[in-house]
Amino acid sequence: MPACRVTITSVKTAAVGSGRRDRAGRAYRYEETARFITDLVDNGTLIPGARVPSLREITRQRRVSLSTALQAYRALEDRGVLQARPQSGFYVAKRAPILLEAPAISKPPARPTTVAVSGVVPKFLEYAGDPNLLPLGCAIPDAELLAAGRLDRFLARAARAKGVDYNKYTAPKGDPRLRREIARRALRWGQVLSPEDIVITCGCTEALVLALKVVSRPGDTIAIESPTYFGFLQVLEALDLRALELPTDAKSGVDLAALARALEATPVKACLFASSFNNPLGCTMSDERKRAVLELLAEHRVPLIEDDIYGDIYFGDDRPRPFMAMDPPGTIYCSSFSKTIAPGYRVGWIVPGRYMARVLDHKFALTMCGPALPQAALADFLSSGGYDSHLRRVRRTFRENIDRMMRTIDRTFPRGTRVSRPDGGFVLWLELPKPLASRELFEAALKKGICFVPGDVFSTSGRYANCLRVSCGSIWHPRIERGLETLGALAGTLLARRPRGASRR
Repeated sequence: MPACRVTITSVKTAAVGSGRRDRAGRAYRYEETARFITDLVDNGTLIPGARVPSLREITRQRRVSLSTALQAYRALEDRGVLQARPQSGFYVAKRAPILLEAPAISKPPARPTTVAVSGVVPKFLEYAGDPNLLPLGCAIPDAELLAAGRLDRFLARAARAKGVDYNKYTAPKGDPRLRREIARRALRWGQVLSPEDIVITCGCTEALVLALKVVSRPGDTIAIESPTYFGFLQVLEALDLRALELPTDAKSGVDLAALARALEATPVKACLFASSFNNPLGCTMSDERKRAVLELLAEHRVPLIEDDIYGDIYFGDDRPRPFMAMDPPGTIYCSSFSKTIAPGYRVGWIVPGRYMARVLDHKFALTMCGPALPQAALADFLSSGGYDSHLRRVRRTFRENIDRMMRTIDRTFPRGTRVSRPDGGFVLWLELPKPLASRELFEAALKKGICFVPGDVFSTSGRYANCLRVSCGSIWHPRIERGLETLGALAGTLLARRPRGASRR
């Protein structure tokens, strides 16, 4: 197809929308260029599959530098508007509409429940780690997508240069250089942190355990999203805490009215919410809704524990702001590098605010400190400037994976299947037509070499028996598409065998 010769005069340029802006409120030049191309796509001047103006053409037309043009095209590639073809240029992505509806808002019981998942979850984790099964179960990025090679080099260099120095206990809060790099990254979403505000933990799980320990006692009730990550449920069970599940929408997050009613009727000790891209729904609350949550919690003097482990894996223009960035006094922030760089390094962190002294006491009692060498390697990697380019690549990959998997599900799963539409992360939540049970589908899928996670392990109340979560964290391969097609066919067969109105519960 010949290059599309589009000039500035061939289309009336619309006003720049809600893209990134400088401190004076002006749109960045690369965003202006990106908006120009987007307008050409939206008004049909550039159709799916058409080649867009080359980088040199757009620099002449828009009177911008080559680096600005490249930044604009990369941003559009991240957003799924353009697609790069090696030695050919950039083309408008071919994206047919997906007809699947989003999952219905959840309706958990409005009362605290005892958590009992420890006997079930380990079995599914064992299946998820089996290399002989199609990797749709475990929400861990493919090792080939992560920065393992660069990290290994930083680790080896640190071991050679200062191996003796790193073979000792770190400071209780962790490596000072790593804490400084984390604080610098927080500035990107408007949060001013000192390295002294941060404690390095053994992954995000230890951060969550520490947070829950300082705000609650055994028998207390913690409000959570529903469905929620089964790892949260395991932590609640281990600490002998009760869970109050809140109705949660797959797009907008926790139902604010339900939260208000819960705080009025139940002695909630804390809320445990995801900052962005809840696992498994993928939902993210808007800034307005986050402020409303914080106002409710402040009114009832209930602390918030937020998990921001997926925050850097966003597909839009800007990284979602965590609750912490809105400066609430009672928020405890938890995150890690497990979903973006190094799950095996087990490096996370917590910003405990006013709970710092108690967190350090519990940290010392639990693990004393984290391993020094991995922290040093991560500090070197972050300071090298390679993290952002790495994130840009994995975000693009995860977005493409989600799109491909949604289109395969749309094409092959039974009519009436619903699927989440996440704007970040790398998991999808499927709601199958009733009375189809995901446990029954799971047993059939295992025989075909396919693994996923049944929906009922994401709840304390036995709900979501007709739901399942699939991971989109692997490098795309025809085997994945064939596996999804097989899974869809199995679901159709099982559904056809079950009379409507039948139930396994």
